Amino acid sequence: MHVLLDFVARHTQGHATGVTSICSAHPIVIEAALRHALRMDRPFLLFEATCNQVNQDGGYTGMTPAGFVEFVHAIADRVGFDRARLVLGGDHLGPNPWTALPADAAMAKAETMVAAYVAAGFRKIHLDCSMACSGDPEPLPEAEIVRRAVRLCRAAETAHAQAGGEAPVYVIGTEVPVPGGATESIEGLAPTTPEAALATIRAHRDAFSAAGLDGAWPRVIASVVQPGVEFDHHDVIDYRPEAAAPLSRAIERVPGMVFEAHSTDYQTRPALAALVRDHFAILKVGPGLTFALREALWALDAIEREWIDPPRQARLREVVRERMHAEPGHWQRYYHGQGRALAVDLDYSLSDRMRYYWPDPAIEQARQRLFDNLHADPPPMSLIGQYLPHALRALRHETATNAPLSLAMAHIDVVLDDYNDACDPHASH
Repeated sequence: MHVLLDFVARHTQGHATGVTSICSAHPIVIEAALRHALRMDRPFLLFEATCNQVNQDGGYTGMTPAGFVEFVHAIADRVGFDRARLVLGGDHLGPNPWTALPADAAMAKAETMVAAYVAAGFRKIHLDCSMACSGDPEPLPEAEIVRRAVRLCRAAETAHAQAGGEAPVYVIGTEVPVPGGATESIEGLAPTTPEAALATIRAHRDAFSAAGLDGAWPRVIASVVQPGVEFDHHDVIDYRPEAAAPLSRAIERVPGMVFEAHSTDYQTRPALAALVRDHFAILKVGPGLTFALREALWALDAIEREWIDPPRQARLREVVRERMHAEPGHWQRYYHGQGRALAVDLDYSLSDRMRYYWPDPAIEQARQRLFDNLHADPPPMSLIGQYLPHALRALRHETATNAPLSLAMAHIDVVLDDYNDACDPHASH
């Protein structure tokens, strides 16, 4: 049985279990998640790639679906994580990367992408056709969204028939903000109404049946809704169980399905546990992990400035700032401040547009030099404690070493611990 089908069955039978969906293509984040899952003895680990990160044209990571699979498998092999325990998912799979094209052309590209994901071994597919293409009305009518989702499901099923192996499971629904967090300030966020959530599920179920996809419908495991959680550049809207209670109860009427919650980054551990308890059982996290990575790298940069002779210093922080100003395409539409306000957004925004810059060759070279410096000349425990107290605790408990990579991953582990605790209330740390 597909591990996600088994998970949903257990959850709907009353077990308060959840799944963390890690949406990141950064190798340090991926390695940290793999090592964390090994320590926690997790039965499986779910990584997801978005249509903008990974597609047949390369996405902003430069990776095709097959390339992403190879990338994750290589890291898993290196840390000793069994590939059979990996589940790979595709998030927001639809025409989003090609919305400048007319709908038919964009959907043709989306069909090719979905087929490539399934052929490469991705087995969790989020069908998201909510975005308007060139010439479409805005917002796109739900009936058209559903029609296009069915078109992509058919492409996925055809690809699976050719590729073989375990059949994919599907996620429907699109009531979420843009991937990566809101682009403007957030006020008055309301959960999806139960009526809207159930109507979306009914519309997809009926359309699947009409299209001859009855065999795929039992593999639709979740619908994406808005439980009332979000973050923007500087603020977080925390989960309020009482506000989401009617929505939570609604999914109990739908056999074999849970809700999937996006933008759960920066929620507290109790809030994450409450989301899982309330059937928002698949928790997406992405920027929250790369934000933690950036915190760790900035801390290591600060340690370097105090510990390594100036001529040898990598000055990673300065290099990142220079490259972000030289190539502003990934943040210019989102950050509108000037002077100090812009500098704070570039470094510290919760939406973490910095994550797009880590593959930059100059930045990666500086990051590697920073690690080489601190590996060759390890800092004293007192400096580690000053800038990375969580990592020092891991070092003292012998779950980390004083190598810079290990210290960075130990800091990311703090976020992963919150999700692990929420998804498995009986987990031990």
